[in-house]
Amino acid sequence: MKLAVFDWQGGCHVGRVKEAEGVVERFDVAAATVEAAGIGCVFSGAKLPMTDTVPLSLVTLRAPIPRPARNVFCIGKNYREHVAEMANQGFRSAPVGADGPKAPIVFSKVPETVIAPGAAIEIDPAVSTAIDYEAELAVIIGRQGRCISPENAMDHVWGYTIVNDVSARDLQLQHTQWLVGKSQDTFCPMGPWAVTADEVDLSDTPVKCWVNDELRQDSNTALMIFDVPTLIAALSNGITLKPGDVIATGTPAGVGMGFDPPKYLKDGDRVRIEIGGIGTLENPVKAL
Repeated sequence: MKLAVFDWQGGCHVGRVKEAEGVVERFDVAAATVEAAGIGCVFSGAKLPMTDTVPLSLVTLRAPIPRPARNVFCIGKNYREHVAEMANQGFRSAPVGADGPKAPIVFSKVPETVIAPGAAIEIDPAVSTAIDYEAELAVIIGRQGRCISPENAMDHVWGYTIVNDVSARDLQLQHTQWLVGKSQDTFCPMGPWAVTADEVDLSDTPVKCWVNDELRQDSNTALMIFDVPTLIAALSNGITLKPGDVIATGTPAGVGMGFDPPKYLKDGDRVRIEIGGIGTLENPVKAL
């Protein structure tokens, strides 16, 4: 099942997407509830009544969780080829060897970075001149848990969406921690909708990213160093994961910094990310 959060006729709504038919079946949920929780308003498991069917062409999509309750959990260097390309450009983080990190590298993005499909990624040349894209599968937690074992981790997953972990590489290198470089305004496009866990096969899910018409990233979730159950176990080790938490699982090779010379984003670019079983997230780039 695909669920979308969208604006229509002056209100914020949530509904079930029927992509092949080009429609969304709107649930009867108060706009204020959707504004606050996004697709999280369905996590209780209660059956929500449908009200009407709306053409997708008439709605404006929001991120499926427009304002996460807390920072987005993010994983760094979770594909070996990405580890290699960053090392080749002098971007090294201890203790990361040729085979990748020994444990997940965790950082976060502040909730206000999240923007909708189609919204502009804003770049400010006065702040950074090295803005990069990162196509990532994002996990949406549906059931609370702490110290979750890998064997039980998938019981806590509601589903998945797409995230673009936009990054200011010069700010990442300037600061010891990555929060500033990862948390610039508009640096977390999310969407176009969320899908339930049964619609994605983590053992074989293509992850692709184009900048304009150039295919830059072409990989598969099967190549993750740390799989989703391992990530959930690591993140929940003393930290209670809550419904609506978002985990960006890392990006494969092909980021702008990995090229020689680097291919950073510029005004007028369009970034398109496609992940199998979910859909396509596309955002323009706009200079301030």
